[in-house]
Amino acid sequence: MFTRVLVANRGEIAVRVMRTCREMGVETVAVYSDADARGLHVTLADRAVRIGGAAPSDSYLSPDAILDAARATGAQAIHPGYGFLSENAEFAGACAAAGLTFIGPPPDAMAKLGSKTAARRLAEAAGVPVVPGAIPADQSEAAIAGAARRVGLPVLLKPSEGGGGIGMKAVHDGADLPAAIAQSRREAEAAFGDGTLYVERLVTRPRHIEFQILGDRYGSVVHLFDRECSIQRRHQKVLEETPSTAVTPALRDRMGAAAVALAQAAGYQNAGTVEFLVEGGGDGAAFYFLEMNARLQVEHPITEAVTGVDLVRAQLEVAAGGRLPWTQAALAQSGHAIEVRICAEDPRQNFLPQAGRLALYREPSMPGVRVDSGVVEGAEVSVHYDSLLAKLIVRGETREAARLRARHALGQFPILGIRTNVPLLARLLTHPRFVAGDLDTHFLETEAVSLLPEPGEPSADGLAVAEALGYGPAAEHGGTSAADPWSSLKRIRG
Repeated sequence: MFTRVLVANRGEIAVRVMRTCREMGVETVAVYSDADARGLHVTLADRAVRIGGAAPSDSYLSPDAILDAARATGAQAIHPGYGFLSENAEFAGACAAAGLTFIGPPPDAMAKLGSKTAARRLAEAAGVPVVPGAIPADQSEAAIAGAARRVGLPVLLKPSEGGGGIGMKAVHDGADLPAAIAQSRREAEAAFGDGTLYVERLVTRPRHIEFQILGDRYGSVVHLFDRECSIQRRHQKVLEETPSTAVTPALRDRMGAAAVALAQAAGYQNAGTVEFLVEGGGDGAAFYFLEMNARLQVEHPITEAVTGVDLVRAQLEVAAGGRLPWTQAALAQSGHAIEVRICAEDPRQNFLPQAGRLALYREPSMPGVRVDSGVVEGAEVSVHYDSLLAKLIVRGETREAARLRARHALGQFPILGIRTNVPLLARLLTHPRFVAGDLDTHFLETEAVSLLPEPGEPSADGLAVAEALGYGPAAEHGGTSAADPWSSLKRIRG
């Protein structure tokens, strides 16, 4: 096992990796930008190295700065977390060239899966179902429009590189194709430096289901079951749960086998996630390969909650040359887990990112609840990075128990100083469609009006503060309490 690992990331994922390293007796090195000099990950690490300015391009996206920090501190391995350089095959190769272990897949496997078009071809060759579509060799506007018409409208235009929904455009009318192609290409070139596009049939009302996989260098690959990720905004996930209410045992076996087959075809090692779209229901539901994320996912804690597996520990052990300690038959799920992403954003202002000082930040502490965060009370939330503040993860013996526990925990999670999406999350957990498990990837779009608090309604942020201070329990009435706890607070103060 390694004795010292550099974590090439920030925020909650850097903290998450460091905590497992500490349990394993492995020293950690933090890297930080000027904006993160007082960050929680810097405080928790055994050593810390400044790597540049606040802009990601000057710090967390600078391979040279990170490799220099690893050399200077004697680190033996680099854990990239997610985002930033985590899926950069060139960086993984540079780590190997510098004599450092990259805690993730090998560069060649990452390269095969980094291009969505290449990954699609690999999936087809491995017998994994893909969404009907076309990858035009001729990238002219006319050729892409022709491919879209042959596939059959409505279609989805997708960039070959990148992710996060950037550059993806749904087209329902042929007259809209020229403008959509031009816009998709511009966004892809700006974000990824590559304007290559391909076309897929638009699957209406799909569910987004993914499978966690792990592989070692000896050819063994297992999956750790499914995660439901259909609650998303602009292709960014908001709430995840496992197991999915849409996946029957027979369907789970089929999808899990497909995920493992794809990983084996790519020569995959370490942790990764195979994402699918599911159409229909029951044992015979259709599913299609979407993409593979060659890294640890934000939502990995819910898999840990129902399998008992520490995925970061498994990553470290596999990267150090160890074999997977379990067969597929030895892995099982127990209970139900839900994760909500608490973000510094204002849902009422089109989810505008927020910045400022966390005047009050208190995490809930109760059985069955876990919080992965990268902030503390008094911290400054920067404009330079992702808006994710923390992840609230709960486990229950049943889905309903987990849902109620998540709603209660949000009521014990006061955050003041900046706006967050806590009010939306609280209402989401009590929405009738969510309670019934009636989900699809358009859920937030179609239910937006019912998820945003009414003007003048006590906010979930306010309720959380009042509850945490002991002024009245919350009740499930559309995500608000039966009475305004601030009224009680005013009466007590006279």
